[in-house]
Amino acid sequence: MRNQKVIIMIEIALLAALGFILDRIGFGMPQGGSVTFVLVPIILIAFRRGVVAGLITGLLIGLLQLATGNVYFAPLSFEIVIIQVFMDYFLAFMVAGFAGLFRSAYLKAYKNNHQGAMIRAVLLGSILAGVLRYIVHVLSGIFFFGEFAGDQNVILYSLVYNATYMSLVLVFAAFICTVLLVKAPRLVMPQSA
Repeated sequence: MRNQKVIIMIEIALLAALGFILDRIGFGMPQGGSVTFVLVPIILIAFRRGVVAGLITGLLIGLLQLATGNVYFAPLSFEIVIIQVFMDYFLAFMVAGFAGLFRSAYLKAYKNNHQGAMIRAVLLGSILAGVLRYIVHVLSGIFFFGEFAGDQNVILYSLVYNATYMSLVLVFAAFICTVLLVKAPRLVMPQSA
């Protein structure tokens, strides 16, 4: 049992490091946000080990970004910036771990050799991860980046601005995870220690 916990911790650490690296490869938006493949490792660990592992992986990615200074701060007071950083760099990546809610459906479909149900489970998990992250970024945009909206409605501005990059992030993650988990399902089949 102890070996199993160590293996899980190592897998989480490795996928968090991979997520951090993948989040540095891509293109950024002018007022924050970027198109990267950061969701892929979070979704993979969530399907491999469940929601808690996905949440922890997302948290670690946020910690790595903060520790390396790879963050975009709102031009507000220190106390408010702490909340903004928590939302954009911890909560936004953590909620992607909820993709693991579709883990049991995926495993059941795999056991029954039902490829269509496997695809559906991965797509739904990926969509959930992307949509939850999008919601967090939209809320952060409304609360902390309203000055960029100018004369526009701040809610509409945040919805559209964050959709410009998060829609691509979601499509890339859903495609990559679906291909990986359908063609190489052993990626999410942990071996017992």
